[in-house]
Amino acid sequence: MLNAIRDQFYDCEPTLRDEQILEFCRDGYMFLEGVVDDEVNRRTMDYLAAHTDHMPAEMLEEDWFVDGVFKNPQAAGAVRSLLGRNFKMPKGFCNHRADCPLPAQGWHRDGGSIYTPRLDYLQVFYYPHDVSEALGPTELIPGSHLIHGKANYMGHVRSVKISLSTAAPAGSIFLTVYSIWHRRRKSTASGVRHLIKYNYWRTVPPVRDWVADDEFNLSWPSMNNVPHFEQFKNNIGAVDMFCWLCGEKYEHLGGQAWPCEAPTKLPCDQEGLPKRFHRFD
Repeated sequence: MLNAIRDQFYDCEPTLRDEQILEFCRDGYMFLEGVVDDEVNRRTMDYLAAHTDHMPAEMLEEDWFVDGVFKNPQAAGAVRSLLGRNFKMPKGFCNHRADCPLPAQGWHRDGGSIYTPRLDYLQVFYYPHDVSEALGPTELIPGSHLIHGKANYMGHVRSVKISLSTAAPAGSIFLTVYSIWHRRRKSTASGVRHLIKYNYWRTVPPVRDWVADDEFNLSWPSMNNVPHFEQFKNNIGAVDMFCWLCGEKYEHLGGQAWPCEAPTKLPCDQEGLPKRFHRFD
């Protein structure tokens, strides 16, 4: 029996705090640089050199891979924070092998993407080797999981000023909302770029059981002036997802209501802030 099926569920301590959860809801991704051990990276590369198919599922039988990547403490702690207890482990993975040099891909969402504030699963990427700009790393558009863009529109988009390169050292993992816009960047070097991609799944109703921060003031959230295609829409979409993760219903009132940003955090609760988040009344 494959490890990914035998170890169908996994639990560990959450590692993310309120502010990090809100940032993930706003940006649609979280980056963990160089968290996988060098030995696991080396063994992964050796395996991929010998197995060039798109879905080398036999590696799921290897405890060193499941423990070192799927159950990596930093990554699993973040997954636990976002998906709750006893999340479902990946049952497979794909290796997005790129024989460089190659032109850039078009922007796209992966198949099956839906528009929702729910976070029932995560799409996760792992680089088992150093991926420089010359090897065409994955490129993301922060906040694009909140954009209701159609495929025929996305196909006309070229460079995007606010896009983010994921060029990173070996052992880096990044977690994403499944529907985030992404693509492979143009590569100029010769060689093979590997990218392992897999999903985790929620099994429990959402509840605010990550690392609580009593000093976190949700009444006046700061989105740090993060650029976005639709002015202010990322604030609304981010708190909608955050509320869902807390098990709280949210309805945007419009106007100068929560989560409208302000230069000063005032000693009162914003209109429209769900009652359970109130600190002053």
